[in-house]
Amino acid sequence: MLPILLLLIGLPLVEIYLLIEVGSKIGALPTVVLAILTAVLGAGLVRHQGFGVLRRIRDMNERDESPALEVLDGALLLIAGFFLLLPGFLTDTVGFLLLIPPLRHWTIKRYLSSRHVRVMSVSGYARSHDRRASRTIEGDYRRDD
Repeated sequence: MLPILLLLIGLPLVEIYLLIEVGSKIGALPTVVLAILTAVLGAGLVRHQGFGVLRRIRDMNERDESPALEVLDGALLLIAGFFLLLPGFLTDTVGFLLLIPPLRHWTIKRYLSSRHVRVMSVSGYARSHDRRASRTIEGDYRRDD
């Protein structure tokens, strides 16, 4: 709870400080224009990369592959878009860093896949809405209480 509280209080304070510093160097109007420009540019980049992720997810579903890592890639793009829409240079920097695909994939492999998400694939994965004949996967199970 304390880290979240520090983030909610500390992040806006750092952003305000950075906006004041940049504003004192280049002026108030260029600072506002720069903040708006980063939001517009970032939204366009997130939109473009987001459609690419959706296309890869659709292609993986058509090949009966699990798109779990692509979904995580899309989630990081959503976070990048959120950071880019927030006013401030620190959040814009984090947002633009998350738009770099190799850095996003490294983040997924380093933090999300190893600690929070366990991706399991099943050969013969089939969906009920698949037009092809549904496959039956036989197996045994055991309930451990």
